[in-house]
Amino acid sequence: MLSSSKHVDKRPESALMHRSLIEQPHEVLSASGSYLHLASGTSILDGCGGAAVAIIGHGNQEVISATLAQMQKVSYVHTLSYITSSAEDLASHILSVPPGGFQHGLEKAYFCGSGSEANDVAMKLARQYHFENGEPQRKWYVSRKQAYHGNSIGSMSVSSYLARKVPYEDGILLDKVSFVSPAYAYQYQCSDETEEQYVDRLIKELDDEFQRLGPENVISFIAEPVVGATSGCVPAPKGYFPGIRTLCSKYGILLHLDEIMCGMGRTGTYFAFEQENIAPDIVTIGKGLGGGYAPIAGVLMNKKVVDGLRRGSKAFNHGQTYQAHPVTCATALAVQRVVRREGLVERCGLIGMSLETLLRDAFGGCRFVGDIRGRGLFWGIEFVKNKVTKETFDPALHFGYNVQQNAFKLGLAVYPGAATVDGVRGDHVIIAPPYNISVLDLKKIVTLLKEAYLQEESKIDV
Repeated sequence: MLSSSKHVDKRPESALMHRSLIEQPHEVLSASGSYLHLASGTSILDGCGGAAVAIIGHGNQEVISATLAQMQKVSYVHTLSYITSSAEDLASHILSVPPGGFQHGLEKAYFCGSGSEANDVAMKLARQYHFENGEPQRKWYVSRKQAYHGNSIGSMSVSSYLARKVPYEDGILLDKVSFVSPAYAYQYQCSDETEEQYVDRLIKELDDEFQRLGPENVISFIAEPVVGATSGCVPAPKGYFPGIRTLCSKYGILLHLDEIMCGMGRTGTYFAFEQENIAPDIVTIGKGLGGGYAPIAGVLMNKKVVDGLRRGSKAFNHGQTYQAHPVTCATALAVQRVVRREGLVERCGLIGMSLETLLRDAFGGCRFVGDIRGRGLFWGIEFVKNKVTKETFDPALHFGYNVQQNAFKLGLAVYPGAATVDGVRGDHVIIAPPYNISVLDLKKIVTLLKEAYLQEESKIDV
Protein backbone atom coordinates (compact mmCIF):
# COMPACT_ATOMS: atom_id res chain seq x y z
CA MET A 1 0.00 0.00 0.00
CA LEU A 2 1.25 3.46 -0.84
CA SER A 3 0.86 6.39 1.51
CA SER A 4 -2.43 8.22 1.77
CA SER A 5 -2.97 11.70 0.34
CA LYS A 6 -0.28 14.15 1.43
CA HIS A 7 1.18 17.36 0.13
CA VAL A 8 4.47 19.18 0.00
CA ASP A 9 4.49 22.62 1.62
CA LYS A 10 6.93 25.13 3.08
CA ARG A 11 6.06 24.68 6.74
CA PRO A 12 9.03 24.23 9.11
CA GLU A 13 10.02 20.60 9.48
CA SER A 14 7.88 18.90 12.08
CA ALA A 15 9.24 17.49 15.33
CA LEU A 16 6.82 14.60 14.84
CA MET A 17 8.05 11.57 12.90
CA HIS A 18 5.60 11.29 10.04
CA ARG A 19 5.39 8.28 7.73
CA SER A 20 7.31 10.27 5.11
CA LEU A 21 10.28 12.56 5.62
CA ILE A 22 9.43 14.36 2.39
CA GLU A 23 5.68 14.91 2.40
CA GLN A 24 3.59 16.56 5.09
CA PRO A 25 0.19 15.10 5.99
CA HIS A 26 -2.87 17.33 5.82
CA GLU A 27 -3.87 18.78 9.17
CA VAL A 28 -7.35 17.88 10.35
CA LEU A 29 -8.91 20.55 12.57
CA SER A 30 -12.11 18.69 13.35
CA ALA A 31 -14.28 15.80 12.23
CA SER A 32 -18.00 15.18 12.36
CA GLY A 33 -20.17 12.37 11.05
CA SER A 34 -18.65 11.10 7.83
CA TYR A 35 -16.50 14.17 7.20
CA LEU A 36 -12.99 15.40 8.03
CA HIS A 37 -12.49 19.18 8.14
CA LEU A 38 -8.99 20.27 7.13
CA ALA A 39 -6.96 23.31 8.14
CA SER A 40 -7.08 24.38 4.48
CA GLY A 41 -10.84 24.86 4.78
CA THR A 42 -11.64 21.75 2.75
CA SER A 43 -14.02 19.04 3.96
CA ILE A 44 -13.28 15.44 3.00
CA LEU A 45 -15.90 12.69 2.82
CA ASP A 46 -14.32 9.81 4.73
CA GLY A 47 -15.15 6.96 2.40
CA CYS A 48 -12.73 4.52 4.04
CA GLY A 49 -13.07 5.25 7.74
CA GLY A 50 -9.35 6.05 7.83
CA ALA A 51 -8.29 2.40 7.56
CA ALA A 52 -11.74 0.83 7.96
CA VAL A 53 -11.73 2.15 11.53
CA ALA A 54 -14.39 4.86 11.97
CA ILE A 55 -17.43 2.57 12.09
CA ILE A 56 -19.83 5.09 13.68
CA GLY A 57 -18.32 8.21 12.14
CA HIS A 58 -16.64 11.06 13.95
CA GLY A 59 -17.64 13.20 16.92
CA ASN A 60 -20.17 10.91 18.60
CA GLN A 61 -21.07 12.67 21.85
CA GLU A 62 -22.22 9.52 23.66
CA VAL A 63 -18.80 7.95 23.18
CA ILE A 64 -16.99 11.13 24.16
CA SER A 65 -19.09 11.38 27.34
CA ALA A 66 -18.35 7.75 28.26
CA THR A 67 -14.63 8.38 27.79
CA LEU A 68 -14.70 11.45 30.02
CA ALA A 69 -16.79 9.68 32.66
CA GLN A 70 -14.26 6.84 32.91
CA MET A 71 -11.35 9.25 33.15
CA GLN A 72 -13.10 11.00 36.01
CA LYS A 73 -13.43 7.68 37.86
CA VAL A 74 -10.10 5.99 37.15
CA SER A 75 -7.83 6.47 34.17
CA TYR A 76 -5.27 3.70 34.75
CA VAL A 77 -4.68 0.57 36.79
CA HIS A 78 -2.05 -2.13 36.51
CA THR A 79 -3.74 -5.42 35.64
CA LEU A 80 -1.31 -7.51 37.67
CA SER A 81 -3.32 -6.44 40.70
CA TYR A 82 -6.40 -4.56 39.55
CA ILE A 83 -9.22 -4.50 37.03
CA THR A 84 -12.08 -2.12 36.25
CA SER A 85 -15.68 -2.69 35.27
CA SER A 86 -15.11 -1.07 31.87
CA ALA A 87 -12.78 -3.89 30.83
CA GLU A 88 -14.96 -6.62 32.32
CA ASP A 89 -18.09 -5.18 30.70
CA LEU A 90 -16.41 -4.83 27.31
CA ALA A 91 -15.30 -8.47 27.36
CA SER A 92 -18.79 -9.62 28.31
CA HIS A 93 -20.36 -7.46 25.61
CA ILE A 94 -18.05 -8.69 22.85
CA LEU A 95 -18.37 -12.36 23.78
CA SER A 96 -22.10 -12.41 24.46
CA VAL A 97 -24.20 -14.21 21.88
CA PRO A 98 -27.59 -12.57 21.27
CA PRO A 99 -30.65 -14.86 21.06
CA GLY A 100 -30.51 -16.70 17.75
CA GLY A 101 -26.96 -15.50 17.19
CA PHE A 102 -24.00 -17.48 15.89
CA GLN A 103 -22.59 -19.85 18.54
CA HIS A 104 -18.91 -18.98 18.28
CA GLY A 105 -17.61 -20.76 21.40
CA LEU A 106 -15.30 -17.87 22.38
CA GLU A 107 -14.78 -17.66 26.13
CA LYS A 108 -12.14 -15.06 27.06
CA ALA A 109 -10.97 -11.68 25.74
CA TYR A 110 -7.61 -9.97 26.11
CA PHE A 111 -7.39 -6.25 25.24
CA CYS A 112 -4.28 -4.41 24.06
CA GLY A 113 -3.41 -1.31 22.06
CA SER A 114 -3.12 -2.25 18.38
CA GLY A 115 -3.72 -4.96 15.82
CA SER A 116 -0.01 -5.71 15.60
CA GLU A 117 0.09 -6.27 19.36
CA ALA A 118 -3.03 -8.44 19.19
CA ASN A 119 -1.54 -10.78 16.61
CA ASP A 120 1.69 -11.01 18.59
CA VAL A 121 -0.36 -11.88 21.67
CA ALA A 122 -2.31 -14.48 19.70
CA MET A 123 0.90 -16.08 18.42
CA LYS A 124 2.27 -16.32 21.96
CA LEU A 125 -1.04 -17.67 23.26
CA ALA A 126 -1.11 -20.36 20.59
CA ARG A 127 2.45 -21.41 21.38
CA GLN A 128 1.75 -21.51 25.12
CA TYR A 129 -1.35 -23.62 24.57
CA HIS A 130 0.69 -26.34 22.87
CA PHE A 131 3.51 -26.00 25.40
CA GLU A 132 1.04 -26.48 28.27
CA ASN A 133 -0.52 -29.36 26.33
CA GLY A 134 2.77 -31.29 26.31
CA GLU A 135 3.72 -30.52 22.70
CA PRO A 136 6.70 -28.16 22.95
CA GLN A 137 7.96 -29.36 19.55
CA ARG A 138 5.26 -27.25 17.83
CA LYS A 139 7.22 -24.22 16.65
CA TRP A 140 5.93 -23.41 13.15
CA TYR A 141 3.33 -20.86 12.07
CA VAL A 142 1.71 -21.19 8.66
CA SER A 143 0.23 -18.12 7.00
CA ARG A 144 -0.79 -17.07 3.49
CA LYS A 145 0.83 -14.98 0.82
CA GLN A 146 -0.76 -11.58 0.25
CA ALA A 147 -1.66 -11.34 3.91
CA TYR A 148 -1.05 -8.59 6.43
CA HIS A 149 -1.09 -9.14 10.18
CA GLY A 150 0.86 -6.20 11.58
CA ASN A 151 4.09 -4.23 11.81
CA SER A 152 5.83 -5.68 14.86
CA ILE A 153 8.58 -8.25 14.37
CA GLY A 154 6.27 -11.13 15.25
CA SER A 155 3.21 -10.04 13.30
CA MET A 156 5.33 -8.93 10.34
CA SER A 157 6.96 -12.36 10.30
CA VAL A 158 3.62 -13.99 9.50
CA SER A 159 2.70 -11.27 7.01
CA SER A 160 3.68 -11.15 3.36
CA TYR A 161 3.71 -7.40 2.87
CA LEU A 162 6.96 -7.60 0.94
CA ALA A 163 7.98 -3.94 0.85
CA ARG A 164 7.74 -3.53 4.61
CA LYS A 165 9.70 -6.74 5.28
CA VAL A 166 12.80 -5.95 3.20
CA PRO A 167 15.02 -4.43 5.95
CA TYR A 168 14.28 -7.28 8.36
CA GLU A 169 14.39 -10.41 6.23
CA ASP A 170 18.00 -11.40 6.83
CA GLY A 171 17.94 -12.99 10.26
CA ILE A 172 15.64 -10.48 11.96
CA LEU A 173 12.16 -11.87 11.32
CA LEU A 174 11.06 -15.20 12.78
CA ASP A 175 12.35 -18.10 10.69
CA LYS A 176 9.80 -20.80 11.58
CA VAL A 177 7.07 -19.36 9.36
CA SER A 178 5.89 -20.73 6.03
CA PHE A 179 3.38 -19.46 3.50
CA VAL A 180 0.78 -21.00 1.23
CA SER A 181 -1.20 -19.47 -1.62
CA PRO A 182 -3.89 -16.87 -0.97
CA ALA A 183 -7.56 -17.73 -1.46
CA TYR A 184 -7.81 -15.11 -4.21
CA ALA A 185 -9.97 -16.47 -6.99
CA TYR A 186 -9.84 -13.50 -9.37
CA GLN A 187 -6.10 -13.82 -9.91
CA TYR A 188 -5.32 -17.39 -8.89
CA GLN A 189 -8.21 -19.66 -9.85
CA CYS A 190 -7.40 -21.39 -13.13
CA SER A 191 -9.72 -20.78 -16.05
CA ASP A 192 -10.56 -24.47 -16.31
CA GLU A 193 -11.23 -24.91 -12.57
CA THR A 194 -14.60 -24.83 -10.86
CA GLU A 195 -14.84 -23.05 -7.53
CA GLU A 196 -14.98 -26.42 -5.78
CA GLN A 197 -11.86 -27.63 -7.60
CA TYR A 198 -10.03 -24.43 -6.71
CA VAL A 199 -10.94 -24.85 -3.04
CA ASP A 200 -9.81 -28.48 -3.11
CA ARG A 201 -6.48 -27.41 -4.59
CA LEU A 202 -5.93 -24.78 -1.90
CA ILE A 203 -6.76 -27.17 0.92
CA LYS A 204 -4.50 -29.84 -0.55
CA GLU A 205 -1.68 -27.30 -0.79
CA LEU A 206 -2.11 -26.46 2.89
CA ASP A 207 -2.22 -30.15 3.82
CA ASP A 208 0.93 -30.75 1.79
CA GLU A 209 2.65 -27.90 3.65
CA PHE A 210 1.58 -29.35 7.00
CA GLN A 211 3.02 -32.69 5.90
CA ARG A 212 6.27 -31.07 4.79
CA LEU A 213 6.70 -29.41 8.18
CA GLY A 214 5.22 -32.33 10.08
CA PRO A 215 1.71 -31.49 11.31
CA GLU A 216 2.83 -32.28 14.87
CA ASN A 217 5.27 -29.34 14.57
CA VAL A 218 2.75 -26.65 13.55
CA ILE A 219 1.35 -24.18 16.07
CA SER A 220 -1.34 -22.42 14.06
CA PHE A 221 -2.68 -21.45 10.68
CA ILE A 222 -3.28 -17.70 10.41
CA ALA A 223 -5.68 -16.11 7.92
CA GLU A 224 -7.96 -13.14 7.36
CA PRO A 225 -11.57 -14.21 6.62
CA VAL A 226 -11.77 -11.29 4.18
CA VAL A 227 -8.32 -10.06 3.20
CA GLY A 228 -7.88 -6.35 3.80
CA ALA A 229 -5.14 -3.95 2.74
CA THR A 230 -2.80 -6.24 0.79
CA SER A 231 -5.17 -7.35 -1.94
CA GLY A 232 -8.30 -5.32 -1.30
CA CYS A 233 -11.35 -6.97 0.32
CA VAL A 234 -10.92 -10.50 -1.02
CA PRO A 235 -13.41 -13.04 0.39
CA ALA A 236 -12.48 -16.71 0.21
CA PRO A 237 -14.29 -19.00 -2.23
CA LYS A 238 -17.21 -20.99 -0.86
CA GLY A 239 -16.11 -24.00 1.17
CA TYR A 240 -12.55 -22.82 1.77
CA PHE A 241 -12.77 -22.02 5.47
CA PRO A 242 -14.86 -25.07 6.41
CA GLY A 243 -12.20 -27.18 4.70
CA ILE A 244 -9.44 -25.32 6.53
CA ARG A 245 -11.24 -25.75 9.86
CA THR A 246 -11.53 -29.51 9.30
CA LEU A 247 -7.87 -29.81 8.34
CA CYS A 248 -6.61 -27.85 11.36
CA SER A 249 -8.81 -29.87 13.72
CA LYS A 250 -7.50 -33.12 12.22
CA TYR A 251 -3.93 -32.26 13.20
CA GLY A 252 -4.55 -30.32 16.41
CA ILE A 253 -3.35 -27.12 14.73
CA LEU A 254 -5.00 -23.96 16.06
CA LEU A 255 -6.99 -21.82 13.64
CA HIS A 256 -6.13 -18.15 14.22
CA LEU A 257 -8.38 -15.77 12.30
CA ASP A 258 -7.28 -12.17 11.92
CA GLU A 259 -10.36 -9.94 11.88
CA ILE A 260 -8.51 -6.72 12.74
CA MET A 261 -9.81 -5.05 9.59
CA CYS A 262 -12.76 -7.15 8.47
CA GLY A 263 -14.39 -7.83 11.85
CA MET A 264 -16.63 -5.97 14.30
CA GLY A 265 -19.50 -5.85 11.82
CA ARG A 266 -17.56 -4.54 8.84
CA THR A 267 -18.64 -7.38 6.52
CA GLY A 268 -22.28 -7.37 7.63
CA THR A 269 -22.05 -9.87 10.49
CA TYR A 270 -20.46 -9.13 13.85
CA PHE A 271 -17.65 -11.58 13.16
CA ALA A 272 -16.65 -12.15 9.55
CA PHE A 273 -16.19 -15.86 10.24
CA GLU A 274 -19.92 -16.23 10.91
CA GLN A 275 -20.49 -16.14 7.15
CA GLU A 276 -18.15 -19.12 6.78
CA ASN A 277 -20.14 -21.10 9.38
CA ILE A 278 -17.04 -22.06 11.34
CA ALA A 279 -15.77 -21.49 14.88
CA PRO A 280 -12.08 -20.51 15.19
CA ASP A 281 -9.75 -21.17 18.11
CA ILE A 282 -8.37 -17.63 18.30
CA VAL A 283 -9.65 -14.40 16.77
CA THR A 284 -7.92 -11.03 16.73
CA ILE A 285 -10.03 -7.87 16.54
CA GLY A 286 -9.23 -4.17 16.32
CA LYS A 287 -9.96 -1.07 14.22
CA GLY A 288 -13.76 -1.12 14.48
CA LEU A 289 -13.56 -2.29 18.10
CA GLY A 290 -12.89 1.27 19.26
CA GLY A 291 -14.12 2.93 16.08
CA GLY A 292 -11.13 5.27 16.13
CA TYR A 293 -12.14 6.84 19.45
CA ALA A 294 -9.43 4.93 21.30
CA PRO A 295 -6.44 2.78 20.30
CA ILE A 296 -7.62 -0.69 21.20
CA ALA A 297 -7.49 -4.23 19.84
CA GLY A 298 -8.19 -7.62 21.28
CA VAL A 299 -7.61 -11.35 21.25
CA LEU A 300 -10.57 -13.68 21.69
CA MET A 301 -9.97 -17.31 22.57
CA ASN A 302 -12.22 -20.34 22.67
CA LYS A 303 -12.81 -22.72 25.56
CA LYS A 304 -10.34 -25.30 24.25
CA VAL A 305 -7.48 -22.81 24.39
CA VAL A 306 -8.44 -21.48 27.82
CA ASP A 307 -8.83 -25.02 29.18
CA GLY A 308 -5.33 -25.82 27.93
CA LEU A 309 -3.96 -23.05 30.14
CA ARG A 310 -6.20 -24.12 33.04
CA ARG A 311 -4.79 -27.65 32.91
CA GLY A 312 -1.23 -26.37 32.88
CA SER A 313 0.21 -23.27 34.54
CA LYS A 314 -3.23 -21.73 35.13
CA ALA A 315 -1.93 -18.40 33.81
CA PHE A 316 -1.30 -16.59 30.56
CA ASN A 317 2.43 -15.98 30.28
CA HIS A 318 2.05 -12.49 28.87
CA GLY A 319 1.26 -8.99 30.11
CA GLN A 320 1.43 -5.39 28.96
CA THR A 321 1.40 -2.03 30.70
CA TYR A 322 -1.76 -0.85 29.00
CA GLN A 323 -3.52 -4.22 28.91
CA ALA A 324 -7.30 -3.77 29.44
CA HIS A 325 -6.80 -0.02 29.85
CA PRO A 326 -9.85 1.41 31.67
CA VAL A 327 -10.39 4.42 29.40
CA THR A 328 -9.89 2.65 26.08
CA CYS A 329 -12.16 -0.18 27.22
CA ALA A 330 -14.87 2.27 28.33
CA THR A 331 -14.61 4.06 25.01
CA ALA A 332 -14.80 0.86 22.98
CA LEU A 333 -17.75 -0.34 25.07
CA ALA A 334 -19.62 2.89 24.30
CA VAL A 335 -18.91 2.42 20.58
CA GLN A 336 -20.11 -1.18 20.66
CA ARG A 337 -23.26 -0.25 22.57
CA VAL A 338 -24.12 2.30 19.89
CA VAL A 339 -23.52 -0.34 17.23
CA ARG A 340 -25.78 -2.88 18.93
CA ARG A 341 -28.56 -0.48 19.99
CA GLU A 342 -28.85 1.10 16.57
CA GLY A 343 -28.61 -2.18 14.68
CA LEU A 344 -25.59 -0.96 12.72
CA VAL A 345 -24.22 -4.40 11.90
CA GLU A 346 -27.50 -5.32 10.25
CA ARG A 347 -27.57 -1.93 8.53
CA CYS A 348 -24.01 -2.51 7.32
CA GLY A 349 -25.13 -5.73 5.65
CA LEU A 350 -28.20 -4.16 4.06
CA ILE A 351 -26.65 -0.90 2.89
CA GLY A 352 -23.64 -2.91 1.76
CA MET A 353 -25.86 -4.56 -0.84
CA SER A 354 -26.78 -1.09 -2.09
CA LEU A 355 -23.10 -0.14 -2.25
CA GLU A 356 -22.36 -3.27 -4.27
CA THR A 357 -25.08 -2.38 -6.77
CA LEU A 358 -23.84 1.20 -7.03
CA LEU A 359 -20.25 0.08 -7.60
CA ARG A 360 -21.14 -2.55 -10.20
CA ASP A 361 -23.41 -0.13 -12.07
CA ALA A 362 -20.76 2.60 -12.05
CA PHE A 363 -17.60 0.57 -12.68
CA GLY A 364 -18.68 -2.72 -14.25
CA GLY A 365 -18.03 -1.59 -17.80
CA CYS A 366 -14.91 0.47 -17.12
CA ARG A 367 -11.90 -0.31 -19.25
CA PHE A 368 -9.42 -0.90 -16.42
CA VAL A 369 -11.67 -2.29 -13.68
CA GLY A 370 -10.93 -5.99 -13.40
CA ASP A 371 -12.78 -6.99 -10.27
CA ILE A 372 -15.23 -5.57 -7.74
CA ARG A 373 -15.44 -7.63 -4.55
CA GLY A 374 -16.27 -7.42 -0.88
CA ARG A 375 -18.93 -7.84 1.77
CA GLY A 376 -20.97 -5.45 3.89
CA LEU A 377 -19.32 -2.03 3.80
CA PHE A 378 -15.91 -3.41 2.86
CA TRP A 379 -15.38 -3.25 -0.91
CA GLY A 380 -12.37 -3.28 -3.16
CA ILE A 381 -11.93 -2.35 -6.80
CA GLU A 382 -8.97 -3.97 -8.55
CA PHE A 383 -7.54 -2.19 -11.58
CA VAL A 384 -5.88 -4.09 -14.43
CA LYS A 385 -4.34 -3.05 -17.72
CA ASN A 386 -6.12 -5.81 -19.62
CA LYS A 387 -9.44 -7.21 -18.40
CA VAL A 388 -9.15 -10.35 -20.52
CA THR A 389 -5.64 -11.41 -19.50
CA LYS A 390 -5.75 -9.65 -16.07
CA GLU A 391 -2.38 -8.11 -16.87
CA THR A 392 -1.50 -5.47 -14.30
CA PHE A 393 -0.23 -1.96 -14.84
CA ASP A 394 3.46 -1.16 -14.57
CA PRO A 395 3.94 -0.43 -10.85
CA ALA A 396 5.77 2.76 -11.81
CA LEU A 397 2.46 4.19 -13.09
CA HIS A 398 0.91 4.10 -9.59
CA PHE A 399 -2.53 3.75 -11.14
CA GLY A 400 -4.44 2.95 -7.97
CA TYR A 401 -2.60 5.54 -5.92
CA ASN A 402 -3.32 8.17 -8.54
CA VAL A 403 -7.03 7.33 -8.47
CA GLN A 404 -6.94 7.84 -4.71
CA GLN A 405 -5.13 11.16 -5.14
CA ASN A 406 -7.66 12.30 -7.74
CA ALA A 407 -10.47 11.39 -5.35
CA PHE A 408 -8.89 13.32 -2.53
CA LYS A 409 -8.73 16.45 -4.67
CA LEU A 410 -12.44 15.98 -5.34
CA GLY A 411 -13.15 15.78 -1.61
CA LEU A 412 -13.22 12.01 -1.06
CA ALA A 413 -10.92 9.75 0.95
CA VAL A 414 -10.56 6.13 -0.15
CA TYR A 415 -7.88 3.64 0.90
CA PRO A 416 -5.19 3.06 -1.74
CA GLY A 417 -3.43 -0.20 -2.42
CA ALA A 418 -0.57 -1.42 -4.58
CA ALA A 419 1.32 -4.70 -5.05
CA THR A 420 -2.13 -6.29 -4.95
CA VAL A 421 -1.43 -9.51 -6.82
CA ASP A 422 1.94 -10.74 -5.62
CA GLY A 423 3.58 -8.10 -3.46
CA VAL A 424 4.96 -6.25 -6.49
CA ARG A 425 2.26 -5.91 -9.17
CA GLY A 426 -1.31 -4.73 -8.99
CA ASP A 427 -3.53 -1.81 -7.97
CA HIS A 428 -6.70 -1.40 -5.97
CA VAL A 429 -8.68 0.97 -3.79
CA ILE A 430 -10.85 0.15 -0.77
CA ILE A 431 -14.18 1.69 0.17
CA ALA A 432 -15.06 1.22 3.85
CA PRO A 433 -17.32 4.03 5.13
CA PRO A 434 -18.98 4.28 8.57
CA TYR A 435 -21.89 1.89 9.15
CA ASN A 436 -24.21 4.85 9.75
CA ILE A 437 -23.28 6.73 6.59
CA SER A 438 -26.24 8.33 4.86
CA VAL A 439 -27.53 6.92 1.58
CA LEU A 440 -26.84 10.31 0.01
CA ASP A 441 -23.18 10.22 1.06
CA LEU A 442 -22.88 6.59 -0.05
CA LYS A 443 -23.96 7.62 -3.54
CA LYS A 444 -21.59 10.59 -3.37
CA ILE A 445 -18.67 8.24 -2.65
CA VAL A 446 -19.36 6.25 -5.81
CA THR A 447 -19.92 9.36 -7.94
CA LEU A 448 -16.68 11.03 -6.84
CA LEU A 449 -14.69 7.81 -7.12
CA LYS A 450 -15.95 7.25 -10.64
CA GLU A 451 -14.89 10.77 -11.58
CA ALA A 452 -11.47 10.18 -10.03
CA TYR A 453 -11.11 6.91 -11.94
CA LEU A 454 -12.11 8.49 -15.26
CA GLN A 455 -9.50 11.20 -14.80
CA GLU A 456 -6.83 8.52 -14.55
CA GLU A 457 -8.28 6.34 -17.29
CA SER A 458 -8.06 9.25 -19.73
CA LYS A 459 -4.29 9.42 -19.21
CA ILE A 460 -3.66 5.82 -20.26
CA ASP A 461 -3.01 4.95 -23.88
CA VAL A 462 -3.11 1.15 -24.16
